[in-house]
Amino acid sequence: MTPLKISPETAITLSKQLGVPLEHLMHMPQHILLQKIAELSKKQDGGAPQDKAETQPPEKEEQ
Repeated sequence: MTPLKISPETAITLSKQLGVPLEHLMHMPQHILLQKIAELSKKQDGGAPQDKAETQPPEKEEQ
């Protein structure tokens, strides 16, 4: 497995935020890393919905 292609600064930041050792992060499969980043994003947003359609009020039809 090849290491992830991310910058050293990004790797260090992700390692701290995810609570994962840097060596584990760099050899983590990409799909698992993306899943962990999505979970982290949900925690930071307070579980807010990501879809804009869910956050916008429905449009009223004019007659």
